[in-house]
Amino acid sequence: MEAYFSENRVRLYLGDVVEKLNDLPEESIDLIFADPPYNLSNGGFTCHAGKRVNVNKGNWDKSNGIEADFQFHDEWINACRRVLKPNGSMWISGTYHSIYACGYALQKQGWHIINDICWYKPNAAPNLSCRMFTASHETLLWVRKSKNAKHTFNYDAMKNGDFPNDLIKKPNKQMRSIWAIGTPKNDEKKYGKHPTQKPELLLDRIIEATSNPNDIVLDPFCGSATTGVSALRSGRKFIGIDAEKDYLDNLAIPRLLDVLDKMTPTKLYQVSEEQAEYSIFL
Repeated sequence: MEAYFSENRVRLYLGDVVEKLNDLPEESIDLIFADPPYNLSNGGFTCHAGKRVNVNKGNWDKSNGIEADFQFHDEWINACRRVLKPNGSMWISGTYHSIYACGYALQKQGWHIINDICWYKPNAAPNLSCRMFTASHETLLWVRKSKNAKHTFNYDAMKNGDFPNDLIKKPNKQMRSIWAIGTPKNDEKKYGKHPTQKPELLLDRIIEATSNPNDIVLDPFCGSATTGVSALRSGRKFIGIDAEKDYLDNLAIPRLLDVLDKMTPTKLYQVSEEQAEYSIFL
């Protein structure tokens, strides 16, 4: 499969997520982080930078109805299952608009849920309607292919690591399932902001906790490639898929090139013998 963008340790693919996943080698991926559409582009409004703004993000985020939306989640999750290694794991982020559909698809397909994480946003936008509680979190599902799979979890790094910006994490104590991480910082939006962009600190933690150096990390909805930025900086390889050319051209590729330009040769790990059988990084 020809990549839309190919550099040392990076492959980006443009097109339909299920089609591109089906073109990847079976059981070739160590870790998946997926941030699928939340299907929120329905003409509503929200608050951004203190102003009332429309929530519509694009046709890719429009709902096609409960049944069609679920079928989409069921199909891409199943395609991820095929490419994930037996002991690999997957993360899915979402709000109540999408995460329960994803959770049902996971259970239906036989995945085992390891944790659900509450990502608390201390600087979340206020609620303008004043008719409900202010939405200040997203849910992250962390799963493996079966209950008997031996997934990667770098326990000591999470218990004893330095997380000064997380008001919940106590030094040298077990990390709990509520993470306090702010929204993307200004320097993460150097080339513009994706409407559902995740903060680098969130992906740094996920990748450090649940993968190892030289692993292959996949993001099937890569958008601005925050997952790729974190993966490369931590010595992993990255595969990203997105259906929107503008996001790849204007956000993902420039951000990834910035990271690659700053990497020293010693950080550019070689392809392992195990990975050499996969044509992705040859």
